[in-house]
Amino acid sequence: MDRQLMLFACFLLLLSSTQAIGVKYCDKKKNYAVTIQQVKIIPDPVVTGKPATFNISAVTGQAVYGGKVVINVAYFGVPVHQETRDVCEEVSCPIAAGDFVLSHTQTLPGFTPPGSYTLKMTMEDKNNEELTCFSFNFKIGFHSLVSDS
Repeated sequence: MDRQLMLFACFLLLLSSTQAIGVKYCDKKKNYAVTIQQVKIIPDPVVTGKPATFNISAVTGQAVYGGKVVINVAYFGVPVHQETRDVCEEVSCPIAAGDFVLSHTQTLPGFTPPGSYTLKMTMEDKNNEELTCFSFNFKIGFHSLVSDS
C-alpha cells in the first residue's frame, strides 16, 4: 500500500511540474498565421541566477523565411525588460508550414525580484507582418541560499 501511495505522489509531482501555461492572444478576433499550442517553462518557477528555457510549441499554415521576435516582460504591470531577436536565432529557418518549437533560454540576474511576471511576445515576418501576438504569466521563485556544490 505504501508503494502505491509513493507512486501516486510521484505522479502528482510530475503532473504539477508540467502544467499547461495559459496563453492569451493580443487580439482575440484576429486570425493569426502562427497559433500557439503550448508553452513550457523549465524550471517552473524560474530561479534567478539559473538558466530558464521557454519552449513555445506553435503551428503555422505558411512557411516563414525570417523575421523577428519581440519580447516584453512586465512585473506587476510595469515594463522591466524588452528585447528583439532574429526569429532564425530562436528556431531553424526557414520554418516549414506545420508544427515547430521556438525555444529561448536566458539566465536572469540574481537580483531579479521573485513574483509574478507577464511575458508578451510578438512574431513578425521579414516584411514586418504580424504573425502572432500573445502573452502568458510566469513566476520567478526565490534563489536557493544553499550552495549547489
